[in-house]
This record gives sequence, C-alpha cells and structure tokens, in this order.
Amino acid sequence: MRPMRDADAVIIGAGAAGLHCAAIAGQRGVRVLLIDHASAVAEKIRISGGGRCNFTNRDATPANFVSSNPDFCRSALARYTPQHFIDLMDRHGIAWHEKHKGQLFCDDSSQQVIDLLLAECARGRVERWQPCTVQAVRHGAHGFEFDTTLGPARAAQLVVASGGLSIPKIGASDFGYRLARQFGHKVIEPRPALVPLTFDAQQWAPFAALSGLSLEVNVRSSGSRIAFDEDLLFTHRGLSGPAILQISTFWESGDALQIDLAPLQDLAHELTAAKPGSKKRLGHLLAERMPRRLAETWLTIHGIDGDKPLADMRDRELQALATPLQHWTLVPHGSEGYRKAEVTVGGVDTRELSSQSMQSRRVPGLHFIGEVVDVTGWLGGYNFQWAWASAFACAQALEARR
Repeated sequence: MRPMRDADAVIIGAGAAGLHCAAIAGQRGVRVLLIDHASAVAEKIRISGGGRCNFTNRDATPANFVSSNPDFCRSALARYTPQHFIDLMDRHGIAWHEKHKGQLFCDDSSQQVIDLLLAECARGRVERWQPCTVQAVRHGAHGFEFDTTLGPARAAQLVVASGGLSIPKIGASDFGYRLARQFGHKVIEPRPALVPLTFDAQQWAPFAALSGLSLEVNVRSSGSRIAFDEDLLFTHRGLSGPAILQISTFWESGDALQIDLAPLQDLAHELTAAKPGSKKRLGHLLAERMPRRLAETWLTIHGIDGDKPLADMRDRELQALATPLQHWTLVPHGSEGYRKAEVTVGGVDTRELSSQSMQSRRVPGLHFIGEVVDVTGWLGGYNFQWAWASAFACAQALEARR
C-alpha cells in the first residue's frame, strides 16, 4: 500500500482522452496521476479501425456530432483540429493513409497510437497507476481525495475520462456517470450507438439467408431528417454495416428505417423503359441493378415470378415492384446493445460544463472529457477527434499548484 500521493490533477481513465489530456497537462508542468482499472492500456484504441485505428477524420466539423446541446462541441473542436493530431502523428514518424470520406488510419497498427500517447505522457512525467480501481472519491475544502486499490491520493483537480458503456468486455462501466451524479450533475440517458440493429426473428426469417451480403444504400430514420449513403450489411439477426451504424445513432425505439436499396437509380422508370423489345426475364434484369441474391430473395418474398419475361409485365406491376425497393420501410426490434456498440450516446449533460475548459459549473476543479460527456460523433474517426479536442481544452485549463 502506497502512502498518500499528492498530485495537481488526477485523471481517471487511460483511454484516448485521458492519455492525451495527461500528456498535454504534464508537459505544461502539471503533476498528473493517471488511474485506470483495466489491466491493458487503451484497449479501445487497439481494437479500433480493424486494428489500425481510425484516429481522426480530416473533415470533422461540429455538424458531425450529436448532443442534446449541439453547440457545446464547437469551441474544443475549433481549438484542436484534425491537423493538430496529424502533426503529432507525423512528429512520431507514424505512417497513415486516408481510406474513405476523410477517415484516417495508421498504415501499420493501432499500437502505434497507444505508444505515441504513452511516449507523450512520459515526456510530461505522468505517473500512471494501472490496473487500479478507484473505490471512493470525496470533495472538500482542499480538493479531491481518492481511495484506490493502490493507496490513497489527493489532488486539487479531477478529470473524469472513464468513457461510456460500449464494449463492456474491455472494461467499460458506468463509473463516470455515477461519479457525475454523486456531484450533482445531470446525465443524459445513455444508449448504444454505432451499433447493428436487430429485428424480430419471425419478421427477419426471409432475409436471414442473405447474411454476409453487402450493398450501398441510402438510409434514414423516421425520427431524424439526416440520411446516409453508405454500405449496408445483412446479418443473421438484422442489419449492420456503415449505413446502419451511422443511422443507429439517430434511431430510437419505435422509429422506422427507410432504405433505398437502389440509390441513384429510378427503378420504376428504368424497368418500364427496358420493356419494349426486351427478351430478358424480370429476375435477370433486376439482378443487373442490385446483388443477385437480394433480387431473388425480394421477388420470392413478394410472390413474384422472376422467370417472367419483362415484356409480359404491366407498367403498374413494375411500379409496384420498384417502389418498395427504393422505399423499404421496416421497424427494428432493437439493437445488438453495448456489447457491439462502438460508442455511447448520452452522458454528462454539457449544459453544466464549460465548453472552454470542460470544467463543472457545479464543482470547482471537476472536469469531464471524451465519451463520458454527452457528445457523440459519427462513424469514421469523429469520436477520436472529440477525445483529442476535449482533452486538449481540459489540459490547457489545468493548473500546476506547486
């Protein structure tokens, strides 16, 4: 058991936001104690981007984030841009590439980003207790006191960077929300985001055989005006892929999805226009405009003979076929939950935080950063950019109190 450890700031959570904040603050002369309960450091970074870490999005703007207080993220994102983290990657000699729509990945391994952050913490002489569980936090006239499995600690400033509820198998917990409530903060109800959506087994049975099939679609949710043009993936239990992960952030229970399975096409016009003189069969022609397995399954489900010659189809029959394909409306039963969710929507209410410093308006010296805060980015590196930006804003506000 260690004796009382005095620090200028204790940061709870050694993920992307916590490590970045600790490094910046430490290099500014702040004595930082970084605490995390997990045995492995920054597992969420390690598994992200298929092991190559989609570390930011070059095109990130406030419009790519969801919050009950939408303007809150503007200040932090303006002060620490994607280019700032790109410059940090370049200084460490880490090769990277743009994959799709501004998404930046390591050429080699996510471990390079973890190593970068640990090296930056070492430069800032950050002390890290890990694995170490925080058992209790108290606040008094002299700041914060902590009971931990590695001994007591105290600091004038506390930064909560403990993340959300997504991927519990790597250590996600509700610690940050409980701590926020302990100090009188409101928490916007958390729910899984960037997550596959599921359907009633009986409802989905006709489509289950399409598991593994992918195609580009346009998708929107009835509860939101926003739509995404991305790839959709059929699974045994429902729908996944970038299109569904994106819209899941905006989807709420009871909302319907509307999916265009043939975007940038006017199927009704194309099918009727192809009729004159055509010797093709309906199923063959439809398979030219979408994956064959999907075309065959769709025709079977709707009791339409795919071997019927196109020329024998009436225009209104083709219209009746095309419209549902471009306006496929279905209501998910639920989602795959936190075990498959990449992030958590909701969190500490930003109306009770300073957008300049991430500091609590209720408790002096208390800060919240990263995913524990009610700011959630789209799929594609945006959530890491929020981690870097909120960490920077907080680190700039932390004070050395020697």
